Amino acid sequence: MKNRHVIILILIIFALTSCEFISNPFKYKNTTEEFVEAVINEDYDKCIDLFAIEQPMDQNALIDSIKAGLPGFRHLIVSNFGEHLEYSLMKSEKTFSTIEGNSTPPNTTRVLVEFSNQDEFGVLTLLFDDTSKKIINLKPLDVKQKVPNMLPFWLFGLLALCIPIFNIYVITLIKKSNLKRKWLKYLSVLFFNVPAITYSAISGIGFKLLNFQILLGITFNYMGYLNSMWAFGIPLGGLYWFWNLQTKKENLKYNEIVDENILDNFEGHREE
Repeated sequence: MKNRHVIILILIIFALTSCEFISNPFKYKNTTEEFVEAVINEDYDKCIDLFAIEQPMDQNALIDSIKAGLPGFRHLIVSNFGEHLEYSLMKSEKTFSTIEGNSTPPNTTRVLVEFSNQDEFGVLTLLFDDTSKKIINLKPLDVKQKVPNMLPFWLFGLLALCIPIFNIYVITLIKKSNLKRKWLKYLSVLFFNVPAITYSAISGIGFKLLNFQILLGITFNYMGYLNSMWAFGIPLGGLYWFWNLQTKKENLKYNEIVDENILDNFEGHREE
């Protein structure tokens, strides 16, 4: 009974932690938008309020340092992208590494936010304090690219969706068949989706020879223009078992026809 209570408590804590980890990045995206808009409007006091400044003894020097850099940051944004921007969350991450300097500091989250006008987009990378939900530091990445036409991206997605539909259809055929060890056939359909054909909103079509798209043979990512990508694997496992079952079906029909002809000939001879 005690073990059951401990397990339930762990699951509750895990669920609450997971919900916070999912919701925090969207709060960070909103904070980033609020910060950049304040910079554009030259409301630098509001910008300071969005920074995590923990040690009172260092506040004045740190505030002066941040304020000194904000006009240059404003010029960089406005001169390249204008004053009317839209924002989208690209990704958030907590990195744990054995290599010194590669991990994010404890209780922090690194967030990438994309901002764009009607023609071009850029990217900001920010480090947030998970306790105060405020900015620790930020910098613009060296990204300034044309906003891509997303119509080919979504049309490619329609093609990619054919792969899981086909794989599900083949799995259904296997289930209805009289094959033995069906679970091995299911695994081959789910695993052998290779090589992969990709489509990125920025770079277009690509090809990855030894990239396995496991499960239903498809990958989809839509987090800002820079990270928007479809990928699907050639369903080699599905194609093999589809061909195998169709061949068995044709052979069965052929044998039935042969048996019927033999039976007709036998009955004809008997009547004579």
